[in-house]
Amino acid sequence: MAYSALNQYKQNSVLTATPEELTLMLYDGGIKFMNIARYSIENGDIEKAHMALVRAQNIVTELSSTLNMEYEISDNLKKLYGFVMDSLIDANIKKEVKPIDEALEILTELRDTWKEAMKYMKKMVYKNRKV
Repeated sequence: MAYSALNQYKQNSVLTATPEELTLMLYDGGIKFMNIARYSIENGDIEKAHMALVRAQNIVTELSSTLNMEYEISDNLKKLYGFVMDSLIDANIKKEVKPIDEALEILTELRDTWKEAMKYMKKMVYKNRKV
């Protein structure tokens, strides 16, 4: 029963999220699966590591494919996502944590920057409404 309620809550969270919140959820999911993969490799669970790395790769693919290439920054993000993807593939082939750590550092930095940008935009919207 509780598991079903949790799944319903998660589904509703996704369905009611703004595009900005969905992007944040993708970043968080990518980071989560990279951490699971890292832990699994360290503990010799190769199958679980593979599954987590594939899920992280799918998330990075989604982040990359939804970029609006009309903006200059999108080209730079595409290159970063490409590097992250290459690192995840390398980690999956070699079952090493170093490439995961490199990818994790980049995705965490992008997530933190995105989060700050969301806070800034909310602040600006609130400030403009008060005027």
